[in-house]
Amino acid sequence: MGVAIPADLAVKVEDVYKAYVSGSVVTWALRGVNLEVPRGSFIAIMGPSGSGKTTLLNIVGLLDRPTRGRVYIDGVDTSRLSDRELAEFRNRKIGFVFQSFNLINRLTVLENIELPLVARGLPRDLRVKLATEALLKVGGDLSWLYKRPNQLSGGQQQRVAIARAIVASPSILLADEPTGNLDTASAKTVVKTFRELNKLGQTIVVITHNPEVGHCAERIYMVRDGRIVGESEPDPSKCLISGD
Repeated sequence: MGVAIPADLAVKVEDVYKAYVSGSVVTWALRGVNLEVPRGSFIAIMGPSGSGKTTLLNIVGLLDRPTRGRVYIDGVDTSRLSDRELAEFRNRKIGFVFQSFNLINRLTVLENIELPLVARGLPRDLRVKLATEALLKVGGDLSWLYKRPNQLSGGQQQRVAIARAIVASPSILLADEPTGNLDTASAKTVVKTFRELNKLGQTIVVITHNPEVGHCAERIYMVRDGRIVGESEPDPSKCLISGD
């Protein structure tokens, strides 16, 4: 009999361990992590380099499997999915935003945004419609659509990356250091974009080393040595966009 997961949880991480083996050396990146992410919430995961926070994000994002433990996404026990089922499930349920944008410069902005829709086999006219709507939703300009990503600023490229991440209406948006390569003004724009998406009901999990970004979330989880060692309410006065 399966475990009943509350309907209001987008993510449930249950006693997750992750080990990396190199010869006879075993390195534990995660050690018994438990985490619940309510649907429609905006949480930040913080910690020093090497603490395990990116490993945790990759496991929540189904890019990697835990050594032990289970990850439930929208109530589904992902450990029961085959690799093919996992890839299909990930494409439907999860959007990713990365520090380095991961845009393809030989494609236009429009073509970059619609990539997740191509994988779903949607017709071209519908892909253009959804990609255009996604760009507008993140505060982008329609004049960007037929430009190449390298013709845009860093902040503009990150908004394009966010549009690509949300174009297929994923349940969860995962962002790994999304402001790490941006100047302060661009970082503020990205954080405001996350806030607006969250107000529209998007569940967002952000990995960040920047306290000013972490304090813009609804909840902060601290990771150290592969464990969640604390959680706290953010201080809105310390948020990057406080006073804007």
